[in-house]
Amino acid sequence: MVGRIAHSIRGKLLLLIVAVTFIALFVSAIALVVYEARTYRERWVQDLQTQGEILGVSSVAALAFDDKTAAKENLELLRARPAILAAAIYDEHGALFASFHGNKRQQVPERLQSAKDSAVVEGGRVVLIQRINDRNTYQGAVYLVATYGLYERIAGYGAILAAVMLLSLALAVLVGSWLQKKITEPLLAVTDTAHQVIETRDFSLRVSKTTSDEIGYLVDAFNGMLAEIGARADALIAADAMKDQFLATLAHELRNPLAAISNAVHILKVARDNPKMLDAAQGMMERQLKQLVRLVDDLLDVSRITTGKLTLRLGPVSLVDVLGNAVEIARPMVVSRHHDLSVTLPDAPIRLTADATRLAQVFSNLLNNAAKYTDEQGRIELTTRTEEGSVVVQITDNGIGIAPELLPRVFDMFTQADTALDRQIQTGLGVGLALAKRLVELHGGTIEAHSEGIGRGSRFIVRLPSLGTAAVAPAAAKRASTPVVSALRVVVADDNLDFAATLAIILRDLGHDVRVAHDGVQAVSVITEFAPDVAFVDIGLPGMSGYDVARRLRADGGGSLVLIAVTGYGQETDKARTASAGFDAHIVKPLEPFQLAPVFELVAARRDLAAGKTSNVT
Repeated sequence: MVGRIAHSIRGKLLLLIVAVTFIALFVSAIALVVYEARTYRERWVQDLQTQGEILGVSSVAALAFDDKTAAKENLELLRARPAILAAAIYDEHGALFASFHGNKRQQVPERLQSAKDSAVVEGGRVVLIQRINDRNTYQGAVYLVATYGLYERIAGYGAILAAVMLLSLALAVLVGSWLQKKITEPLLAVTDTAHQVIETRDFSLRVSKTTSDEIGYLVDAFNGMLAEIGARADALIAADAMKDQFLATLAHELRNPLAAISNAVHILKVARDNPKMLDAAQGMMERQLKQLVRLVDDLLDVSRITTGKLTLRLGPVSLVDVLGNAVEIARPMVVSRHHDLSVTLPDAPIRLTADATRLAQVFSNLLNNAAKYTDEQGRIELTTRTEEGSVVVQITDNGIGIAPELLPRVFDMFTQADTALDRQIQTGLGVGLALAKRLVELHGGTIEAHSEGIGRGSRFIVRLPSLGTAAVAPAAAKRASTPVVSALRVVVADDNLDFAATLAIILRDLGHDVRVAHDGVQAVSVITEFAPDVAFVDIGLPGMSGYDVARRLRADGGGSLVLIAVTGYGQETDKARTASAGFDAHIVKPLEPFQLAPVFELVAARRDLAAGKTSNVT
């Protein structure tokens, strides 16, 4: 294929050069032939006219003295010009006076019909009539017949032009071959390299640059393209390997808590009369459930980061409160590894404009990371210090450290330490540090990782802009007491039978009257007939979605009903969509029992408004 393409390029380029040369020569030859034909007639007629004038002057005396012999002798001089076929001299009356026949077959007229000067081309011959005047007196006329010879002239001229054209075309072929070689060789090099890359997938191949013109620019562009494609191919290979590692890690991380929960369920079945074992099983299930929720939250955060939808709820917060929350979150991991955790906080409170939950997630991720990658009974230090306009939080451990080749990539998504070095620790999904870096950057700060190498521990430094050390303004006071709400009518609509049944059990245990529906149509029917105070509705219901259920109920006049969306969809767009459909609140699964209190407060506030009372609950 490459050889056929190469031949086509060379052949077409050479054909182009030869064709252009031939057309130019052909047009020039036609122009020259036309010009020669036009000027040849003029020159030949002028020559005959000159000859006629000479004969006329030399024959004036012969005509005057009626000397035909002298006139004949003058005509015989024309025998030296073979192109003149016949000639004659006529007297003033038009009668033939003397004649000459260079060609015996060529005759002259006995009487001249017209004595006007003329030159006529006919039948390949030129007939010239030239008047003889003596002192402005007409004495007679000269008659000449000569071969025209235009076609012979053109044929000879054409032969010369043809020879010139052939020689020029030969030179054009030689020059074209040299020129097309200079042009096509770099193009062929690009084509051959492209073919090799396609066959071998070796993007390190390059084309040698031999010129600095447009073709040289093409070579540079092609080499640059190969370099870019090679880099992206390597990145795709690395990403594919990272994806496989991530999926394997995710499967491992999900199976661990699921296995523990499975064992706890078995314990609940066989140890019904053993309160100690029951409490241990329940505690185990709670811990593993939190681990599963954390994994799902990490995956959602990854999605938000990659789509640019990770947002913060900023407000004035205390750094001490944020660090305290982070320590509490990481404490189970620290305690399980028997680490010595040292926390040094600033003497004066430090204010930040931050999302307290997300910032606590940053420091808890760093503490968990330090705890996981430090051998048992290790040492972890959390220190803070203030710099001009910023606060610095440093977390140091004496763990396995970070390899030099891994250090530049430690904040990349799904990057993890070598499992041979992590002492069989559950390493998570490899997104904790990437999330921490993005969250710190969203807060206008920076995060750095330092390590002296394997076995030398690691140090993470977070810098955040601070608002100073003044006390944080207290939050708005909440209601003095939670309203007492009892015997509510509640509907739970969810196609997950286990979730609907367990939530109904929790609600009934709180003293509420509960009805359950498992599809959208049934949910509308049950809510319409039962007239509940609050309904917990899943979005992905069969038959009719939760959005359509909410719209139907609001359209039918269910304005006082408190509608709560309980769903696995937790993006900001999902929350906006449930609000526009008519839901009063949006809860992301799993629903924790403590999340019911705000719902009951909302029900109480709705009752107060219906009764014409003023409520402080928002």
